[in-house]
Amino acid sequence: MTALTVRLPNSVHQKIRELAERDEISVNQFIAAAVSEKMASVMTVDYLKQEAAKGSRSDFDRFLNLVPNHPPVAGDEMPNH
Repeated sequence: MTALTVRLPNSVHQKIRELAERDEISVNQFIAAAVSEKMASVMTVDYLKQEAAKGSRSDFDRFLNLVPNHPPVAGDEMPNH
């Protein structure tokens, strides 16, 4: 484990304490979970960008053209605005 010193505004620290207490976890656990969630989010965006860069518009159009042109199934219609 690594120890970090983090400076937070008092209001943020207080809210973290309240939320951690509500979830019956320590402030450290709350912060570790929050950081882990943010890391997962950033890594997911990076992954999706990498995968998108591998794609091509012509492949997309080719696959989309393979989809039959049928009316939508009941309940899947576009809403009328």
